[in-house]
Amino acid sequence: MTSTKRKESSKSLLLGRYELGKLLGHGTFAKVYYARNVNTNQSVAIKIIDKAMILKGGLNAHIKREIAMLRKVRHPNIVQLYEVMATRTKIFFVMEYVTGGELQNKLSNGRLPSDLARKYFQQLISAVAFCHSRGVYHRDLKPENILIDENGDLKISDFGLGCLADENRKDSLFHTFCGTPAYIAPEVLTRKGYDPAKADIWSCGVILFVLMAGYLPFHDDNIMEMYKKIYRGVFQCPEWFSPRLTRLLAGLLDRNPETRMKIPEIMTKKWFQKDFNRVEFYIEDDKLCSVKDELVEFESNSETKLENKWIGSLGKPLILNAFDIISFSSGFDLSGLFEEGREEGDGFRFVTGAPVPKIISKLEEIAKVVSFTVRKKDYRLSLEGSRNGPKEPLTIGAEIFELTPKLRVVEVKKKGGDKIEYEEFCNRQLKPALQILIAEEDSVC
Repeated sequence: MTSTKRKESSKSLLLGRYELGKLLGHGTFAKVYYARNVNTNQSVAIKIIDKAMILKGGLNAHIKREIAMLRKVRHPNIVQLYEVMATRTKIFFVMEYVTGGELQNKLSNGRLPSDLARKYFQQLISAVAFCHSRGVYHRDLKPENILIDENGDLKISDFGLGCLADENRKDSLFHTFCGTPAYIAPEVLTRKGYDPAKADIWSCGVILFVLMAGYLPFHDDNIMEMYKKIYRGVFQCPEWFSPRLTRLLAGLLDRNPETRMKIPEIMTKKWFQKDFNRVEFYIEDDKLCSVKDELVEFESNSETKLENKWIGSLGKPLILNAFDIISFSSGFDLSGLFEEGREEGDGFRFVTGAPVPKIISKLEEIAKVVSFTVRKKDYRLSLEGSRNGPKEPLTIGAEIFELTPKLRVVEVKKKGGDKIEYEEFCNRQLKPALQILIAEEDSVC
C-alpha cells in the first residue's frame, strides 16, 4: 500500500484506529455503533454523543457523572468503559461489545429454566453489590438494561440514570423520580426521598420474579393502577415457585425499605447459594485507570482528543490570571487565600517557590512511602491507593499552577475514597511532608 493510500485509510478510521460498523441502537442524544480496533482487532461498541445536543439539554454534568460511575465499577458482570474521547462536536464512549443481546430477548418465550434464572440472579446481585460498595447506584435495573455475553454471562449496562453516593443531599436521600414503571420501588413513587441502594434491590426482586415466572409481579395496562399495585406491594407467586424462592421474593419485594432484605442477607439464602460461584477477580491499575480523570470541557471550541494514557513529560503549569484566582475562592474575598493549610471542601492549597520538577518529585516520594501509585500528565498528578477489595481506594489529585514566574500554587483534592481516611492521611503524612515546599515560598519573597 502506498503512503497516500495509507493516509486515506487512516482518515477513514474513527479517531484514527476504529473501523466503524453497523448501527446497534440510538437515542435522543447518541448513537451506538459496532466498531473494530484495527490495531488490536478487538470488537467494541462506540457510543457517539452529539455535544451540541448535550449543551442544549444542559446535560454536561450528567455525562461527566456517567463517566465517573463507569470508572468506579469495573466488574466481570458490568459492561466496561474502555476510554472516552472527544472532538469539537462529538463525545465518544468506547465500550465493551457484548454479543448475546438483551436479557429481555431470552424472556420472549416466557420464563427461564430455574438453574439459568438463578445463575443470572446471582451474577446480578454480585454486580449490584460491587456497585453499591463503590457508591454507585443504577436506578434503572431491568432486563432491557442487562446484556448476555458470548459465554452466557450477565452484563449490566446503561448507567444513564445512575447516581453517586457522594452527591450532595440535605437529608441523605435522593428525590429524583426515575426508573422504568414496572421495576420502580414503591418509596420512589411517594417522592419523599429514597435510598437508591434499597430501590435497586427492589428492582432486582422484580427481575428475579420475571425470570422465574415469565411475567411481572405488578402489572396493569393502566399505569396508574400499576403504580397502586406497586405501592401496596401485594403480589401472588405462581404455584411452581418453591417455598425458599417465595420467601426470598417476599424479602426483596417488601414495600417497606427499612425491612427490605439487604444484599448480605440475600447471599445467605439457600436458594441463592445453590451452585453460587463467588466472583474473585483482580484488574490491573492501568486498565482501571484507562479513562482520564477529566472530560474535555464541552464548551471548548478547540479540536481535542482525550487519550487513555498518562503522559509522563513535564509541561509548563497553567498561568493563573486574576479571574482564575477569584474562582479559587468562595466569593470574592481573597484574604488568606493562599495561607498554609487553608481548606475548602475536600482539598487545600499552598504557595511554593519550588520548581515544578521538585514539586512532582516530592509528591512521588510521599506516594512511595505509603505504596500509592502515581499517575501524571504535565502539571497534574493522581496518587492512588490499593484497588484490592470492595472498598473504593483513596485517590488524591494534585495540580500545579503558576502564580508568578517564581511562585507556584499547588492545589490538592480528594478525588475518591473515604473522607476520614483522606483527612487522616493529609494531617499525618501529606501536609507534614509538604512543609519543605511551603518553606521555599519565604526564600523567594
